[in-house]
Amino acid sequence: MASLYREGASVLTVLAPAKLNLTLEVLAKRPDGFHEIRSVIQAINLCDSLRFRLSKNIEFSCNDPSWVPAKSLVSKAANLLRKTTQCPKGVKIEVDKRIPLVSGLSGDSSDAAAVLGGLNRLWGLGLSLLQLLELASQLGSDVAFFLYGGTAVVRGRGELVTPLPSLPHMWVVLMLPPVLRMPGKTERLYASLKASRYTDGRITDRFAVLLMEGREITLSMLFNALDSVAVDSFAGLGGYWQQFLKAGAQEVHLAGSGPALFTLVKDKAQAAKIYHNLQQQGLESYLT
Repeated sequence: MASLYREGASVLTVLAPAKLNLTLEVLAKRPDGFHEIRSVIQAINLCDSLRFRLSKNIEFSCNDPSWVPAKSLVSKAANLLRKTTQCPKGVKIEVDKRIPLVSGLSGDSSDAAAVLGGLNRLWGLGLSLLQLLELASQLGSDVAFFLYGGTAVVRGRGELVTPLPSLPHMWVVLMLPPVLRMPGKTERLYASLKASRYTDGRITDRFAVLLMEGREITLSMLFNALDSVAVDSFAGLGGYWQQFLKAGAQEVHLAGSGPALFTLVKDKAQAAKIYHNLQQQGLESYLT
């Protein structure tokens, strides 16, 4: 994560990347109400940028008027860190949003991890990765991954992270279909997933072994247990899925809990063609 920091005389800038679940298996319902998952997660080059300046109080601003500090993990992370460490310092955090809100790309969790790491440095707290991971687990299931970044396999409810060798360089085409983004969508999708759709983790384990052995990864190995559930949950999503395929994508999958969709492409020209086709249809899309 150190490479994502940029320090100036009085400003610290941290990049907060979006992520994709290359595999997402649901193993079982847990006694605590969460679901046991196993997933290979990949950070991508679509990033929010957070700028930190020392201040007397904790203040927030954002280029996206629909971003509300009180509803974001950014404010929760800053307040949790100051409360836990009893640090008397304040900060002004400027959030430059490029990751779409409530899209399944975990922008808010990534921003929260950027706050933990950024304030640890800005305030000179000297917290270890283990201490930051403990705080991350109090904020959300995806936050811990972003303290590592890169490629990793996650277990539990997502808070147990094991770094993996990097995925070979690929291009990502993202499409955010104009469907209603439901409040509490992640919980609703998991709740509607039938036990017959649970798997045993072997899809993820095989993917991880191939990465560790430096062997080829094919698109057919990608898997998201929520793919079929999302089509039933987001009205109109199936139609946009088909549009993505007609634009030239070989395989399309849900990004996390959606509704963003993605495809991976080895060839830049082919990726650009798919992106251009989606743009021509007036669909919000990203090439990264």
